[in-house]
Amino acid sequence: MAKTGTTTQGLRTAIERSGYYPALVAEAVEAAVGGEQIASYVVHQETTFDANEVRRHVTVLVLTAHRFIVSHTDEQTADTSSPTPYATTSTESVKLDRISSVVVSRVVSNPESYTPGSLPREVVLTIGWGAVSRIDLEPAACGDPNCEADHGYTGSSTADDLSLRVSEAGDGPDTVRQTLTFAQALSEATAATTAAPATGR
Repeated sequence: MAKTGTTTQGLRTAIERSGYYPALVAEAVEAAVGGEQIASYVVHQETTFDANEVRRHVTVLVLTAHRFIVSHTDEQTADTSSPTPYATTSTESVKLDRISSVVVSRVVSNPESYTPGSLPREVVLTIGWGAVSRIDLEPAACGDPNCEADHGYTGSSTADDLSLRVSEAGDGPDTVRQTLTFAQALSEATAATTAAPATGR
């Protein structure tokens, strides 16, 4: 389930509709947003199965004029650290000029008959701002198939701080459309931040 839009009241309504500890989630997100105007947001809930347990997770993304805010809330069953079930919620506030990449991956059925404007069946939104980087390494080699020398390693570093996957089958077409709308708003905001001339003396 995902909701997107603008205004603080709309955000609170979307959180309440998700039905996932709305008082807890709303308080954390609204505290992070503070008094800033909301430009766009997405509320996405997903259910996962861990062994014999069903766990829910909600992600809230908020865009303001100067920041990108991400909130995660998870529920946990009783364990050795707590005799009762509990939930953890966290928020991170990122200045728009820190966002290094906004990647939108689309999966389209029957691409040979694709019509511009049609919704993809799946969208993955990946946002990077340098907090988490993934490094993929593999042994380097040369063009000589008989060479046995050690050429060290080669690899790539990828910013992968947040990845949000939505699908038409699992979340509905509105969710896919809403995620694309948020992604576009975030991309435009980061582009505007990059293009803005530096000020100072």
